[in-house]
Amino acid sequence: MSANLIKIKRALVSISNKDNIKLLAKIFNKYNVEVLSTGGSAKVLKRHQVNVTEVSSYTNFPEILDGRVKTLHPKIHGALLARNKLIEHKATMKEYDIKPINLILVNLYPFIETVKKKKNFETCIENIDIGGPAMIRSAAKNHENVCVIIDPKDYLELENILKKYNGSTNLEFRKRFASKAFAYTAYYDSIISQWFNKELNIQLPEKISIAGKLSSVLRYGENPHQKAAMYELSDVAENSIINAKKLQGKPLSYNNINDANAALELINDFPNPTVAIIKHANPCGVATGNKKIEIWKAALKTDPTSAFGGIVVFNREIDKALAYEMNKLFLELVIAPKFSAEAIKIFSCKNNLRVIQTKGINLKANVSKEFKQLDGGFLMQDKDTKDLTKNNLNIVTKRKPSKRETNDLLFAFRVAKHVKSNAIIYAKNGSTVGIGAGQMSRIDSTKIAIIKAKEASNIAKLKVSMTNGSVVASDAFFPFDDGLIAAAKAGITAVIQPGGSIRDKEVIKTADKLGISMIFTGIRHFKH
Repeated sequence: MSANLIKIKRALVSISNKDNIKLLAKIFNKYNVEVLSTGGSAKVLKRHQVNVTEVSSYTNFPEILDGRVKTLHPKIHGALLARNKLIEHKATMKEYDIKPINLILVNLYPFIETVKKKKNFETCIENIDIGGPAMIRSAAKNHENVCVIIDPKDYLELENILKKYNGSTNLEFRKRFASKAFAYTAYYDSIISQWFNKELNIQLPEKISIAGKLSSVLRYGENPHQKAAMYELSDVAENSIINAKKLQGKPLSYNNINDANAALELINDFPNPTVAIIKHANPCGVATGNKKIEIWKAALKTDPTSAFGGIVVFNREIDKALAYEMNKLFLELVIAPKFSAEAIKIFSCKNNLRVIQTKGINLKANVSKEFKQLDGGFLMQDKDTKDLTKNNLNIVTKRKPSKRETNDLLFAFRVAKHVKSNAIIYAKNGSTVGIGAGQMSRIDSTKIAIIKAKEASNIAKLKVSMTNGSVVASDAFFPFDDGLIAAAKAGITAVIQPGGSIRDKEVIKTADKLGISMIFTGIRHFKH
């Protein structure tokens, strides 16, 4: 073990993040560490009674080019890259009067924060660190001889290891922090690359890397035998599930987070008061309208069986009356941008219920790209942000939809975008009344939606199925007219679908024969 110990005699400090600087000063003074530092860091350390030699004094070369060149010098990088075990390296260091550096504490210019503040292009460029990553990588490569710390949160762990080994670090410690250092510089460079791509509107770059920062370690993944964690992207929106505030309840599980993200993506498509109930990332009930209690009951009525143990998202404040109604049902998670004090008090009687407050609802897409992992790679695509309005409808049947039908068709098609394909949505009066999701054939999704609607109608003790007088939306075209015929038997009066099948004429002919109005959107919403 002793052969792996490196005494910390000389340290190099270049930090933009001055957190925990007092602890750092304590460490230096306790172990009589000779400290080299760049200008700004040197001033702060001197205020904490640390004897500091500025880098420019050590190298006999001033900071030049407005501070762009400070540490890019052979006396710095020679000290970081030299291997103590090699006679040739020792001889070179002696020849050029290079003293070993055993520890570096470096963090980088705040490029991420500069971009978030929406600074201009030139300011962002000036906040790209060059010397810092070079020093970090040099020290991390030479972890056999140098310890590198890039996070002020790790100063305490540094203090503990020095205490354990009387002012030395061991190889295992240095390896671990070398790994963290390389991850740090890779993350930093990835963010710069993504920013450049965005600035230059490069949609599909030749090479790409994804910058993610650990947000939280989860108890497990989809199943208890799978490890899992949540990572935050550099351009995360304020209203995402990552930035949401948990007001009560157990920690969020992997499946909770996945469902909550699906819920927020859906609700972000609806500007009017809307509630959605999510189960396994699929909506099992959605309703929109002006009266909170009524739309909650309408959404729940769609599929009360599946709603049990589900996730509810609402894009308005949840007040006392609505909380009281929701609390009648066992739910895993409730999400909203605001909760009244009375609502929180009502939910508090269920200790395990997670209550999550988001930072508002965003009607624009949070991120522009989506990724899906492959074995050995990943797919990347634009996020599906295509929307449909009354101004771009193509009515292809003799019968035109009424105003009420048009509103319901648009509502249903918007919901279909968030249902796993093949997706069939029955809707009436601003509420779903039947949802068929994720089947291998469209006719099966149609049949399942009808069956679920009949079951829900029986629970509600209705004389006829809720699909009677409804409209239906399909996320992709009907390849045959069998799905349309099945929907007609369920009582629908209008259909919205992308169109584009070689049998479109046959489907339109059937719709005309049945007296059903049909809209072609020219937009497909597959969600796999």
